[in-house]
Amino acid sequence: MLQAPPFPVRTECPPGACVCRRDALLADPGGDTRILRLTREEEKKLLAHIDGIASYAELNKLTERLHSQLGVVLRITPSNNEVRSARGLTIALAELPGLCRKTRQTVPSAIRRSLDRHPEIIYAILDAHDLLGSN
Repeated sequence: MLQAPPFPVRTECPPGACVCRRDALLADPGGDTRILRLTREEEKKLLAHIDGIASYAELNKLTERLHSQLGVVLRITPSNNEVRSARGLTIALAELPGLCRKTRQTVPSAIRRSLDRHPEIIYAILDAHDLLGSN
């Protein structure tokens, strides 16, 4: 029998549409169910917040909050090729039981849109990875 956590959880994806292993996570008594707090409504709020990001500091704060509140690891790294736009960055959420496939696609897309509007964040990411050669 699945035991529901004491908070609202994300509804189940249609069968075959996702590989999030939500039921297995709910069945595991020691499993980290924080990711299930990201309901569809909360995901919409998250995407709206991401759209409002205007600085590298805000992006870092988002990354930290995703990890501390939901257990989600967001990685943004420059690709090996030349980076001319947000498309040259690798933006991904780490695999995590309970993390919906759709969420793993929509969050990076929202971050790319925000980076396209604020290219100075891309430069800060490159600088943080020492790709601009500043010493």
